[in-house]
Amino acid sequence: MASDISEVKKMLRTQIRQALRELSEEERAWSDRELCQQFLQHPALEKAQTILLYCGVGTEIRTDAILEELLKQGKTVCMPRCLTDTEMEAYAITGMEDMEPGRYNIPAPKLTCPKVERKDIDLILTPGLCFDSRGGRLGQGAGYYDRYLEDYEGVTIGLCREDFFQINLPKEPLDMWVKYVLTEEGQVWPYLPE
Repeated sequence: MASDISEVKKMLRTQIRQALRELSEEERAWSDRELCQQFLQHPALEKAQTILLYCGVGTEIRTDAILEELLKQGKTVCMPRCLTDTEMEAYAITGMEDMEPGRYNIPAPKLTCPKVERKDIDLILTPGLCFDSRGGRLGQGAGYYDRYLEDYEGVTIGLCREDFFQINLPKEPLDMWVKYVLTEEGQVWPYLPE
């Protein structure tokens, strides 16, 4: 049964990656801008002092505007660094000059940056190819965030392009959900009626 779910997720990843590649630069830039705005306006962000972001690469949502704004507000901004095939840790940065190519050639904080313990992070912006109407998430498949979010008690937010929002993603026991999902239109999980 678990291997069936795993296969469905693998096929879904392939389909969504292909559809994301088909977005035009204009569509992607508009979507990134709107999603970043929704995130920056979210009430949970106001209370959070230490935030873990991710560096969007490829067809992922670009988070540069979020990084700039949070640093301007005096927040502590962390970025993940993959240490092994299964483990990641968070390091505080003061700007993109603190980043270098990491595992999978994804920008990661230099090891000279201060390490931040997971319990000290108030909010984690959680990446995903897409999210669903219950806070379910389809990641890239390596499981870094599922392991990192296990037992995490802070706020988790996922940004999802509206056209890729799902009703019900397949879920395996180790998959971690997020507390809020935002699209370009606003918060879709938990559903907030007009």
